[in-house]
Amino acid sequence: MLLLACSSLTWGDNIKHAAEPGIESVAFSSTPDGTPVELYTLRNNQGAQARIMTYGGIVVSLKVPDRDGGMADVVLGYDSLWGYVDNNPYFGAIIGRYGNRIANGRFTLNRQTYRLATNNGENHLHGGVKGFNKVVWTAKEVERENGPALQLSYLSPDGEEGYPGKLRATVVYALTHENELRIDYAATTDEPTVVNLTQHSYFNLAGAGQGDILRHELMLDADRFTPVDEGLIPTGELRDVKGTPMDFTELTPIGARIEQQDQQLRFGLGYDHNWVLNNSSADLALAARVFEPGSGRIMEVFTTEPGIQFYSGNFLDGSITGKRGKVYRHRYGFCLEAQHFPDSPNQAKFPSTVLNPGEKYAQTTITGSPRNSGSCGPDRAAVPKGRRAH
Repeated sequence: MLLLACSSLTWGDNIKHAAEPGIESVAFSSTPDGTPVELYTLRNNQGAQARIMTYGGIVVSLKVPDRDGGMADVVLGYDSLWGYVDNNPYFGAIIGRYGNRIANGRFTLNRQTYRLATNNGENHLHGGVKGFNKVVWTAKEVERENGPALQLSYLSPDGEEGYPGKLRATVVYALTHENELRIDYAATTDEPTVVNLTQHSYFNLAGAGQGDILRHELMLDADRFTPVDEGLIPTGELRDVKGTPMDFTELTPIGARIEQQDQQLRFGLGYDHNWVLNNSSADLALAARVFEPGSGRIMEVFTTEPGIQFYSGNFLDGSITGKRGKVYRHRYGFCLEAQHFPDSPNQAKFPSTVLNPGEKYAQTTITGSPRNSGSCGPDRAAVPKGRRAH
């Protein structure tokens, strides 16, 4: 157990609950090395609320209405900073420099082999031992016409976790008046490098801690996925989902096929795979839809990315006590991580994740949770056309 230089406040304490939409902050806590951590609260004009802290850029709560207008927090997390520092399976965090796995913790770029920190057996996962989920970001409130927004910035030094180049990353969270959480990512580098940023919230649309997610119904706009080996490294194949438990081309309960005898489900202990999205244009497009029958909440994910990782909370085992004393048991949350494909730096046939000096990495992902089981469309304003532009 790490000893933290923290106050005894929890997320709900010492925060004014303003009736009006907007953004406010509180000096919340500090990391073990004494770095201050701030907590920002974003509210829209529909009563929805997102709380984001500067440690890891973590979404610590997201309150959205159900079909009757009742509010609930739909993301898993902890009551204070302690859990996120000490025992965090990436709840709500910004992931970088590279989301997902890189085989054997190494890749070759321009004939130079780079060795990365290994933190998932022999592989590199989610940016390494101290990825973007474990750094304190610099925050700034920004103006958006359609709801409050928070810009987070981080300068990753050359060689951090083994990556080449100094990387300047910015992430803007915006809570729109259509009950969408919009995330705009950008990055530049001074040396050739690889980049794959994503966000790792665990969702339960019935409410965080309110049972498993097996009755949630999922649709993925993907006819193919990237099968993996026992270490969850892609084999390089793009396999059709038709006739397999990976087929979510129509709304299907997550638990409908999760216990089938299938090699891929055995390797992932459930779903923990990348789906190849049908949209290949790099424009914003629907990637996923999730419906929770009890509350009527529906969540739609729109993204500019070529892939999405669906994770069914297989490693949640009841050992974590989260917000409001809720115990997070097996499959009490799911993740939908918009991304480039895992291990792309070592897979020549996958879309490239190389970023060169003078180029800009850009991606947008929008997660919408409307009031009822109807569909919602995203705010498409100012969405970047391409993932990397000169």
